[in-house]
Order: sequence, then structure tokens, then C-alpha cells
Amino acid sequence: MGTGKTTVAPLVAQTLGLPFLDTDQELERRTGVNVPELWRTRGEGVFRELEEKLVRELLSDGVTRVVSFGGGTVTNRELRRWTLERATLVTLSTPPSMLHARTRAQGDRPTLQADDPLARITSLLEQRRDAYAECHLQLQTDTLSPEQAAVCVVERSKRESIVVPLGTRTYLVDVVDDEPSLLTGILAAMKPSSLLVVTDKTVRAARGVALESLLGPLESPFVEVVLPPGEEHKTLASVERLWQAALAAGLDRDGLLLAFGGGVVGDLAGFAASTLFRGVRVVQAPTTLLAMVDASVGGKTGFDLPAGKNLVGSFHQPSAVVADVAHLSTLPRRERLAGLAEVAKVALACDEGLWRDLETNAEALRDGEPSVLVPTIRRAIALKALVVAEDERDGEGRMRLNLGHTVGHALEAAGEFSRHLHGEAVALGLVAETLAAERMGRAPANTADRVRALLVRLGLPTEIATNELAAAWPFVSKDKKRVGQTVTLPLPRRIGSAPLESVSLRDFARVLGLGDAG
Repeated sequence: MGTGKTTVAPLVAQTLGLPFLDTDQELERRTGVNVPELWRTRGEGVFRELEEKLVRELLSDGVTRVVSFGGGTVTNRELRRWTLERATLVTLSTPPSMLHARTRAQGDRPTLQADDPLARITSLLEQRRDAYAECHLQLQTDTLSPEQAAVCVVERSKRESIVVPLGTRTYLVDVVDDEPSLLTGILAAMKPSSLLVVTDKTVRAARGVALESLLGPLESPFVEVVLPPGEEHKTLASVERLWQAALAAGLDRDGLLLAFGGGVVGDLAGFAASTLFRGVRVVQAPTTLLAMVDASVGGKTGFDLPAGKNLVGSFHQPSAVVADVAHLSTLPRRERLAGLAEVAKVALACDEGLWRDLETNAEALRDGEPSVLVPTIRRAIALKALVVAEDERDGEGRMRLNLGHTVGHALEAAGEFSRHLHGEAVALGLVAETLAAERMGRAPANTADRVRALLVRLGLPTEIATNELAAAWPFVSKDKKRVGQTVTLPLPRRIGSAPLESVSLRDFARVLGLGDAG
């Protein structure tokens, strides 16, 4: 309230040629009572119920419009996150002293009935800080004219960004096709004191021209570190190399790391950023399909040890993610196909609708058609963002996204990270773990056949030799999800649902066809 919504929002609507509606005014029209009177006679609880019902109606009726919310609308967490999935949500901000002056001049404000309205405003802003941060754009209006603010909102509305809503650590994920200037603009807007660019030799050779073009316009000084490629280099030694390069370049706490590469680069740069000065910013620019749909989003970082994958790591959310599918044009076909396994995983675990779309578009996805890839990647990321928003640190909710990874990680480790690409190992793990769910009576018969059929159409492997699975078993028994003689893992109950189950290692080995290996 008092930030300029009533002035800016109609200007946005006029520019876009859309209808405008103010929720407070609409509630007054429908009830025949002004908002202050509605609060006094029926209470805040009833007001909030009417407000929520109105918002859900407006965002579900198929009409594209500009809506001005009341100042407390988005304090309803469920309603706020529901809105983020269906609309571009903009928060206008103004210093408390200016808000006090404006709201005092405007008269009766129910939420500001206090002996010290300025203190009340300051307190409300602090209480609502996380809620207001969960949006597509935060705009400080005290330094902008209404016309300038409207231009910013209109420009923001043209981007189909995914919001990962984590309070003040909220960030956006953009999925685009050949738009290098978007990443340039995002980096420039962050105003880093200096920039450490992390990539690897393979990506540098294939996408070096694209990297140089997006870095060229930046005013911030930058240093580039080119790592050797491959999972075998996802080690503490590589992290130390990034620490040393950052310190040698004079990076400080206002600096920024740019991870320009696949999942290994993203994990290493993210971990280095999480630990350097106890945390600096990192932007993820994934160049592989696998990294786009999985590693770049969610804040998991780390490196490998001889005992297994990702045994040392941290949670450190990026400041932004830009997934440009143009990078996939130079990605080897095998690596691109491997990335589809993570899309299949999130669909199998979370969304039957996405799974059906994968079955419909399997050949187009296998062939890398951007018109199909972009919306599919965006949808897979949006699903992951929902999971991360509810469970950032690998509790029961987020562990569903480990579907296929218990067996998959073990296969990778047993093959010394050279036999299977990560996505290929995940595909094999999806088949094995779905088959295990069937044999334990958790999933309907033929579920594994349906999983296998889609993965084959996507160009992914589905058959594991018994001796290879036996060689991988010791790594299953050392999995970080193991507790005593049991392992907790998601097991499909049906397509689109994979709740967590605690399974004894002995039973898991038996249903995988390994006898009493457990």
C-alpha cells in the first residue's frame, strides 16, 4: 500500500491493451461496503477469505488482465505460490517514511491503525519481507516516475520466467532459444565487483564464441577458469583451483561466479561460491540438457570422493539460472539424449501429465526440436521448482527427485564414471527401481514396461546385465540415504507418483535379482 500500484498498474494495462482491475475496489463493488468498513464489521479473516476467492477467480477465468492486489494479499503463502504459477507477479517497494507520508494523506488504512503508524509500516514490511520477495520482479518506485515503473513492468511481463520461491533467496529461471543478451543483462544488473567465469575445455571449444559474446558488453572485470572435463575431475582439487583463482583475481564478497557448462561445472562452481568468504553469488548458465533440467536448479553443490558421488557438498541457491537451448546445438547427441532421463524422472515421480506429453513427443525430443524442447524443459524445471520450494534441503519431499539415482549412482561409481553418462545411469536406475516396486507389490504390473518403452523411444539404455548390477551393489549399500541395514528411496506407485519407502537392503537386493547380496 502506498507504493504506487493504483497509478502504475493502469498504465501497464493501457500499454499492453488489457483490462485493469483493483481487488480492493472489486470487493467494495461486490459487497457494497468500503474496505475499512468491511474490516470493522466482518473482521480481517472474512476479508482475507473474500480476497482469496476473488484472486482465484480472476486467475482462473481465462481473461488476461492487469490486477492490483492489496498489500496483504500475497502474505497468504499458498495463494502467493499459486499465483506465481499463473501470473507475472511484481512487488513495488518504497521506503517506510515515504509510505507513511502517502498513506497518511490517503486516509483510513485498516492495517495501519496504531499509535505510531510509521513503526507499524516498518514492522509490516519486516514481517512481509519474505512474501514480497517471492515474485518475478521487485521494483523500487521512489526513484522512478510512474511511466518509468510501468515500462519496467511491461518488459518484465514479456519473459516467461520460472520463480523458485525461497523468500529473500528467491531467484528466476529463464528457458530461452538463442538469447545470449538475456544473460548479459542479468549479469550487468547484478553489478558484481568482479566475475569469475568457470567452464571446461570441452564447453570452451564448443561454445567459446557464445561465451565471449555475452561477456563482451559487461563492465565488470572477469577472470576465466577452464577446467578439464568429466566426472573424474569433480574433486576437491578442482574446487581448490577455483578458490585460488578467485582470490588471485581479487574477488570479494560482492563478486560473482558464473558457471558456464554442464552439471560438473555447475556443482563445482556452486560449491566454491558457497564456501568462498562463507558465501558469494553464483549464476548458473547450463550448457547441457541434463544440467538445465536438474543440476542448475535447487542449490545442490558438491564434489565426489572415491567412495561415491556427491558425498561432500552444500546447499547454495544460485542468484539466477539461464538455460539457453542454443547451447545444445553443439552438444554431442549421446549427451543430449542422456539429459532426457532427468525429464522422464521428474515426470515419473511427480506429473503423469508431463509423462503423457513425453510419450506424445518422444521422437521430437529425441531429435532435439527446439519448439518441443523449450516448453518441455520449462515444465520439468517448474515441477522441480515446486518441489524445492516446499523442501529445499532434501527432506522427504525433495528426496522424490532421487528416483532412479540409488541404482544409477551405484552404476556410475562401479563403472568409474566412464561406462555410463549420468543420464544413462539414471535411465537404467528408473527401470530397475520401477521393476523393484512392481516386484514388491507397490506398482501395478507392466509399469516398468511402460517406463522402458518411453526410455527406448527417447534413445536411452534400459537393460542392465546381472553382473554389472552385482558389481554396483556395494555402492548401493554405501548410499548416503542408507540408515543401518535399510535404504530410503522413492518407489513408483504409479506414473506420476513415487512416495518414499524405507526398504531393507536384503529385500532390495532380492527384488533386483541379486539374491541375498543385501
